[in-house]
Amino acid sequence: MTKEVKIPAHIGIIMDGNGRWAKKKGKPRIFGHKAGMDAIERTAIYAQKLGVKLLTVYAFSTENWSRPMDEVKFIMSLPIDFYSQFVPVLNRENIQISMIGERDSVPKATLKAIDKASEDTANNTGMILNFAMNYGGRAEIIKAVKNIITSRVNPDDVNEALIAENLSTAIFPTELRDPELIIRTSGELRLSNFLTWQSAYSELLFTDTLWPDFDEAELDKAITEYSGRDRRFGGLKS
Repeated sequence: MTKEVKIPAHIGIIMDGNGRWAKKKGKPRIFGHKAGMDAIERTAIYAQKLGVKLLTVYAFSTENWSRPMDEVKFIMSLPIDFYSQFVPVLNRENIQISMIGERDSVPKATLKAIDKASEDTANNTGMILNFAMNYGGRAEIIKAVKNIITSRVNPDDVNEALIAENLSTAIFPTELRDPELIIRTSGELRLSNFLTWQSAYSELLFTDTLWPDFDEAELDKAITEYSGRDRRFGGLKS
């Protein structure tokens, strides 16, 4: 990584390809999800070292409940394993844990593990590793609109800032809420309801690499490509 490279303050990652990775190895899909947790650990540690301030990973969408029940149960158990294995590492690396998404429907043991990880890393001052868990961008916007309606806001006072204040990412500083870069692994070319509002001007990068194979070199390549892009936010280059 060279000095000329621009490091995004907020990176979002749609972690895709765990199942295909496992299938290529003749293993069940849950084997890929387990390997995907290792990819989260190494990516978070490296992103922190590069100077990323917020890393949001798409852990489970509101649509993922339609997957086979055994797979869903295994995915929901992963935060429990993550706590016992990785939180000591993240504390050593000065990384915080947070979560966005609907808590309803998420098993109590899963929430307890995430909340405990957040509590035990709360004093860390480095990068925030943010899990989008039971998260859906459209559902998030609907909830924000409902909050605004019930607060009886004058319609003339509804603007982008007010909506942003009612989204789940309002827990972060204003300058970190919208990701500068969103990476999707495995070759799929869509956002799949990830940070729908916040991604309006995000740079999108799609890689054929399956998530369990994503590593420091892949993140370097993504950031290097991001650095070469001209972000005009709808304006013209001066």
